[in-house]
Amino acid sequence: MEKLTKNKIQNLIDSNPVMVFMKGTKLMPQCGFSNNVVQILNSLGVDFYTFDVLSDFEIREGIKEFSEWPTIPQVYLKGEFLGGSDILIEMYNSGTLKEKIEIELAS
Repeated sequence: MEKLTKNKIQNLIDSNPVMVFMKGTKLMPQCGFSNNVVQILNSLGVDFYTFDVLSDFEIREGIKEFSEWPTIPQVYLKGEFLGGSDILIEMYNSGTLKEKIEIELAS
């Protein structure tokens, strides 16, 4: 991955407490998995920022290498990679996602 791409990804993660790399936007998700993540975060009332990987091929490929995670969407909380759609659904259903977000955003 190019240093420029890596820096761009790192800056997005550092600048936004809750950062989602997804297909489409939060108003218009372009895949079901991205839509799941948006619905979960909206239901928790979380303010989050999204980056549409369909608009930037370098970021789309780079984020997979950056996180060592093969799929999109990818969710970051205060710089920490949380996971994708399946992990978020699991955390949401168990209640750990709400708790983790509240703790992280309070600190």
